[in-house]
Amino acid sequence: MNIVCACPGCSAGIYQPHVEKSVSVTCPACERSIAIPENAIQISSENDQPQLTRCLICPSTELFVRKNFPQRLGVGIVVVGLAMSCVTWGYRDLFSTFAILFSTALLDVILFFVVPDCLTCYRCGSRYTGTDRMSEFGNFNLETHEKYRQQAAREQRSGRLS
Repeated sequence: MNIVCACPGCSAGIYQPHVEKSVSVTCPACERSIAIPENAIQISSENDQPQLTRCLICPSTELFVRKNFPQRLGVGIVVVGLAMSCVTWGYRDLFSTFAILFSTALLDVILFFVVPDCLTCYRCGSRYTGTDRMSEFGNFNLETHEKYRQQAAREQRSGRLS
């Protein structure tokens, strides 16, 4: 199982492969070590795959399944496809316009099936790949996301007031 997260101390990016074989996650920038909680990773008896029960970086147990693909790149692909189709539409080339739109949609469908899933923590945004039984956590829930977003906003405001 691999982890990609931001260091709680310095916000530097952390990537650590085979985290199930480690006792801690270490930041390469500030060398802060985050201990992996006991029972956070369980090895499946069926196929010896690591199974995550909670986030390794923060105390949250609420994780969701998403595609392990950068959202900005996905939006960029759609924007480029839309811009190219607008140009061909301006030249009144109907065939090229729809060819560009359909090829952009086809690329999106291909990426959807090719890109693997990952688990993401609602609270700290840590992403986990190579873990077993992701479906137990479910897909993105806006209500849960909003709960953690509001909590972070309150903590930030109270930090400024103190």
